[in-house]
Amino acid sequence: MIARRRAFYTAMVVLTTVAVLWLAVIAVPPTSFGGIAFLLLFTVTLPWSVVGFWNALIGLLLMRFSPDPTAAVNPLANSVSGVERITASTAILMCIRNESPDQVVRNLEPLMEGLARAGVADRFHVYILSDSSFSDVIEAEEALLGPFAETWKDIIPVTYRRRAINTAFKAGNIRDFCERWGRDHDFAVTLDADSYMPAETVLHLVRIAQANPTLGILQTLVIGMPSVSAFARVFQFGMRLGMHSYTLGATWWQGDCGPYWGHNALIRLAPFIAHCELPQLPGTGPLSGCVLSHDQVEAALMRRAGYEVRVLPTEGVSWEENPPTLMEFSRRDLRWCQGNMQYWKLLSMPGLKRVSRFHLMFAIWMYLGSPAWMAMMAIGTVLLAISQTSATQYVPVKAGAGTALFVITLVMTFAPKIASMIDVCLEETRRHSFGGSLRFALNLAAETLFMMLLAPIIALTHTIFMIRLFVFRRGLAWNGQARETYAVPWRLAFAKLWPQTLAGSTVLGVVALKSPHDFGFALMGTSGLVLAAPFAVATASPLIGRLFARLGIAQLPEENEHRDALLPLRLPAIELSAPSAGQAADR
Repeated sequence: MIARRRAFYTAMVVLTTVAVLWLAVIAVPPTSFGGIAFLLLFTVTLPWSVVGFWNALIGLLLMRFSPDPTAAVNPLANSVSGVERITASTAILMCIRNESPDQVVRNLEPLMEGLARAGVADRFHVYILSDSSFSDVIEAEEALLGPFAETWKDIIPVTYRRRAINTAFKAGNIRDFCERWGRDHDFAVTLDADSYMPAETVLHLVRIAQANPTLGILQTLVIGMPSVSAFARVFQFGMRLGMHSYTLGATWWQGDCGPYWGHNALIRLAPFIAHCELPQLPGTGPLSGCVLSHDQVEAALMRRAGYEVRVLPTEGVSWEENPPTLMEFSRRDLRWCQGNMQYWKLLSMPGLKRVSRFHLMFAIWMYLGSPAWMAMMAIGTVLLAISQTSATQYVPVKAGAGTALFVITLVMTFAPKIASMIDVCLEETRRHSFGGSLRFALNLAAETLFMMLLAPIIALTHTIFMIRLFVFRRGLAWNGQARETYAVPWRLAFAKLWPQTLAGSTVLGVVALKSPHDFGFALMGTSGLVLAAPFAVATASPLIGRLFARLGIAQLPEENEHRDALLPLRLPAIELSAPSAGQAADR
């Protein structure tokens, strides 16, 4: 069945890609330098959109027509009843680096209390694996985590360990655990400092793994926690819509060769220890040495060893906190970019499954679209600037086909969110969980505007970073992530985002001078660049963030009808929000 699904999916992706490229050739004939450049760059951007479209469409069909979408894509989900005795020993690994120990305790305690209430505390051991290097953070960790371990020692043992040198980064942190304690346990649940999983989820994962000895990694669908950061709120509202349909569709054809995202997952330790040690990458520079984005490589190695890697695409069982500001989001994103670019050196690893190679290639491709889009914008601007009449003499576009291509590209790009939007609108209980039809529609409009502003900022950020990475061989330091809301000063915003401001202003200036009737269209694509600094400041404002939470802007179901799951964390966003008394008005 999986083979047939993969064949069907591959055929649909290939046919769609060919059809859209055929339309692109009609819309923009390759009869000029501009036309040829557009078609080459558009081809680079297309695979990401086509894959996302088919994942979303399959996911939507499953959400609407399958009685149990999770079981339809992962049959292991129904392989347990939920009453099986916990016999395996499981380590809970919390990996931290220069982060607040208060957050660590806040996220661990409800999980540990739940395990104790379930009467299975003796089958678990918590390991807090620190790679912290800042002296004040180390002091805070020792002051809080030592007493925390002492408090729990007679219920669930807690081991706090700090490495003096974070060799191989997070992957090395977990490898050190494996070498010291890994053989004492059957499974490990991997968590980051911003991760939260309730006991019910952890026990479900353990029961599934106990019943399926060929399961190597079981990854949960991770969704964002309610936040009082305006940036995080709106971003994760969009992610909440897009991730469910996308992940359902992807899991449908990936089957036993799914992805691993490095946290909020269960791993079987024996094969992980034996088969998933990461190689050292040859050469010098930022793309050599230790593998930074370890998770997809570990998934590929686990599958190569004959063990299944599966996703459990169920909403509302596993959470994480998203970066609170554009600055923090960019830092995290660029670390991932650098790590993913290392995959070029791993694509030829012997013995990998074809789907595993696809995961590695697609992780690279995720970032290649940004410089392609920016190159399109740059070439179009230059051609318009040097033209005597209009850009159409250099990039001739046929109106009807061009409009069709534009609409199709937009639909494919936003397909995951469109799919979930359709599902929410057709399902009364889901509409109510998002605050009702009117609030959902308004929040959807706000998120669309947010992404129109954010997308070009991030695309140019990727482009600049990749030039630095490949041309100047300079990468980023992998350090701790700021997870608490903070204000971004105007000076810092302009200092970090002046290239975006300059690029957007240049494009708009050229269009205003040479082709004023296209100014509105150009404004749609470049307003995010021009407003990059104000956008960063506004979305980081604690005042605006708290106002958004109080008014229910970008409200998640956990802030409305499904609050119990996260109540133990005492999140400010949940305390500030309240179900709208006016929801009934739009029903």
